[in-house]
Amino acid sequence: MTTALTLTSGQQPDGTPVLTATGEVDMSNAADFGAALTRAVEAAPGRLTVDLTALEYLDSAGLAVLFPHVDRIHLVASPLLAPVLTIAGLADLMTVTEV
Repeated sequence: MTTALTLTSGQQPDGTPVLTATGEVDMSNAADFGAALTRAVEAAPGRLTVDLTALEYLDSAGLAVLFPHVDRIHLVASPLLAPVLTIAGLADLMTVTEV
């Protein structure tokens, strides 16, 4: 059974905008994730933090929607997800923080 994707916008204490993804991102909802990411990046005055620490699953469709935004986002990932981001090449293109 899959866990529904929930996307929440907010701010860090320093005012940095954050998009938090919870649940699972796969081919069934990657377009929704991508659309929310695009809206959040366009609304952010600077770099957007994308918090993926609560993701239980991220497939290649989910990874693909991150690539167009590498110059505008900072990823925060769990120890389980961080190696996937590195293998996919995202860690070479942007800052990925493992927490």
